[in-house]
Amino acid sequence: MLLLVILHIYFVSFLDKPEKSVPQLSPRAVEQRERWNIPTDEKDYPVSPLYLGELQKAGAYVHHVSRWFNGATVEMDEETAEKVRAMTFVTDVEMTREAVSSRPSALSRQKSALSRQLSEARTLQQAYSDKQLALYNLPPLHEAGFEGQGILMVVCDGGFYNAQTLSCFRQKELELGHFDFTDDTDDFYGTTGAHGTECLSTVSALTAEYKGAATKAPYYLMRAEENATESPKEMDNLVVALEKADSLGANIFSVSLGYAMFDNEEWTLHKDELDGRSTRSSLAATIAARKGMLVCVAAGNEGNGAWKTLSSPADADSILAVGAVDTLGQIGSFSSYGPSADGRVKPEVCAVGVKSVLVNPGGTIVASNGTSFATPLIAGMAACIWSALPEENAMQIRERIIRSADRYGNPYKEQYGYGIPDAWKAYSMTLPTEIEEVENQNSKVENSKVLRNGQLYIIRGKRVFDILGRECDNR
Repeated sequence: MLLLVILHIYFVSFLDKPEKSVPQLSPRAVEQRERWNIPTDEKDYPVSPLYLGELQKAGAYVHHVSRWFNGATVEMDEETAEKVRAMTFVTDVEMTREAVSSRPSALSRQKSALSRQLSEARTLQQAYSDKQLALYNLPPLHEAGFEGQGILMVVCDGGFYNAQTLSCFRQKELELGHFDFTDDTDDFYGTTGAHGTECLSTVSALTAEYKGAATKAPYYLMRAEENATESPKEMDNLVVALEKADSLGANIFSVSLGYAMFDNEEWTLHKDELDGRSTRSSLAATIAARKGMLVCVAAGNEGNGAWKTLSSPADADSILAVGAVDTLGQIGSFSSYGPSADGRVKPEVCAVGVKSVLVNPGGTIVASNGTSFATPLIAGMAACIWSALPEENAMQIRERIIRSADRYGNPYKEQYGYGIPDAWKAYSMTLPTEIEEVENQNSKVENSKVLRNGQLYIIRGKRVFDILGRECDNR
């Protein structure tokens, strides 16, 4: 008689990092850390190989490892999980995905539909793609020769079907590689989904009829979304994608994924957990920002639904969550609402996500709805600004984008945030060099921001912190 062994996925947290080996950072990452005075810390050291070895000896299969959260995503049965819980170096064992069948769940299918609500399978003219770039005044930066060159981007999504063969990505030398953090068995460019290909096109596609936002920016592709189920494991996939991007020295991370509702309702987030601190994926996005990366996240497409608000990691601190408007600047009704649970402005900015023009995996120029497509447009704009100002850091580029937005002085915290940024204004403005407190309108708890010599600091009451969260002299 055969016994059925049911394998679940768990995140196993470790007590410490007893071996302080060399951080696994690329030369580019090391050089950028030194340039922007970002120190190496405990999070940069690898997870103990001895601990991982003990898990494997016990019968656990290690899917991936998180150095930032000092743990591992592993697959094991319940008996093995009990053995692991008893290990002296293990502090927590948290189930993140139940055993799955090969059939996508109803919620997973629903999410896929929400992320792309409209598709017009018709050829569009050059004027349409020009119009969505013109909304935030990007063409003048292109004309000045700043198109993202030298700025390393990551596009993280759920599937990049046919991206390696499309002629619109003709500058093939810009794709530096790809990484898959999911358990999907299909090859990276296979039929797991087209969403990532479409998002990538708004940044990098270049044809006689279409131009993306940053067609000279080199990029890596990463896959974190799984098709079979909707589970917290996908948030941990995203964590390790952010960690990998950091180790590569990526400057901008664009992700059009979000998590709040799961197949197992017990895991579904409460709205008060969307505070930037309650999920590993949101915490990881903030850590990435503090390690020198500009993280751009889709706000979500729940504005018309019962959920209505953000998902993780759009609630993270120090990132750019992106809402969707049309080419006239009117908000899309589906664009998710802010603010974050702790009162911060969300989304921070908006771009065209209502009838956003993109290239589908068949090479056809189409129009689709979703904050998914507004997000890489903002990421591409940031790459262009950063290529013009390469000595500035991620927080300075973020601050320029926010300050240039049309609602900066009076943010609308529910859908527009600070509004639609102006790329040329963001590039050409002079950031204050002396302390300038930013008015926190319509907010009871949002932190004040100040700039000293071009560096961003956060004021909480009478205390001052730098972007790494270190307390500073408040004089």
